This record gives sequence, structure tokens and C-alpha cells, in this order.
Amino acid sequence: MVSANSPAAVQAYSYPNAMRQPRVEKVVVNIGVGEGGEKLIKAEKVLGMVTGKKPVRTLAKAPNREWALRKGGPIGCKVTMRGEDAVAFLKKAFDVRNGKIPWYHFDDEGNLNFGVPDYTDFAGMKYDPDIGIFGMNITAVITRPGSRVKQRRLLKGRVGKSHRLPREEAQSFVAQTFGVEVVE
Repeated sequence: MVSANSPAAVQAYSYPNAMRQPRVEKVVVNIGVGEGGEKLIKAEKVLGMVTGKKPVRTLAKAPNREWALRKGGPIGCKVTMRGEDAVAFLKKAFDVRNGKIPWYHFDDEGNLNFGVPDYTDFAGMKYDPDIGIFGMNITAVITRPGSRVKQRRLLKGRVGKSHRLPREEAQSFVAQTFGVEVVE
């Protein structure tokens, strides 16, 4: 998690109360291939090259006869990053998007979700004909401190309406912290 004192959180956006300070809680990078086998192994290799982390396989939650999926079968891979790694990866991902994000990529809870059509768009990545072309989905969870009460196992609680992060505030946080233009 990005602490309230880290340079990524404080440099352009400050609140008088530290509990109101937005932060990037985590970034999840996902590639869905729909099947196991060689294609999934290539997707894991791409995710490892782009993020520098070891990917985890995602499994089907329900069977689907049309796509020949069984419950529990591997269908994709993902990497979850937190802290400075997440902030650094987001900066690289925004560079791929040329520093512009449409407003509708933010949800009502302040989360950001966007896609990258090809892994070779990242700096330093070269096309490998053995791998092919893989796109990925990037999700950034932006919250305020104290929002963990809704996710913990014991003494689960609710986050009050005034403490939730609305879409507009998340947009201005991302725009000011990362230098991204939120396009209408």
C-alpha cells in the first residue's frame, strides 16, 4: 500500500485529515485466454515479462458447455501488486495509454479499469513470434485508509457514505498524482 507519507501519494494531492487521503491499494493485471495448455503458458510468460512478478492461474468458477469449460479448469492468469510496485506499474501503463484515460473507466467506488491491447506497447518489450500477441486488463483499486473494515473476516463493518471515494475524486487523484488527463 502507498502510505500517506510516500511521495506518490503526497506530491500533488493533500488533505488536512490523513484519513481522507486517497491511495492506490492494489493493481491487478489479468490476461484471460479461455483455455489451458500452451496458450496459457505463453500468457504467463508475457505477464511475468511485463510485471516482473510471478503470475497466478485463474480458474473457471462454473462450467460452460459452449466454450468447453469445466469448473476448476485454468482459463487465465493474473498478477496482484501493492505498494510502490503498483504505483510504478501504473505509471508505465499510463505511458502506454499516452497519458489519457476516458472518464468512464472509473466506477462509482473510485476504482480504475482499462485495457492494453498488446504487451509490446510497454517500454522495452519486443515482439516474439513464438509468443504472439496478448492484451491485458489492468484494474487499480483506489481507496482511503480505513476501508479494510468491509473486507476483513472478524468484525466486518461498513464504510460510511462520506468516507467512500466517489468517481470524481478518484479521477482528480489519478490526474494529479500520475499526470494523466481524464478525457470526457
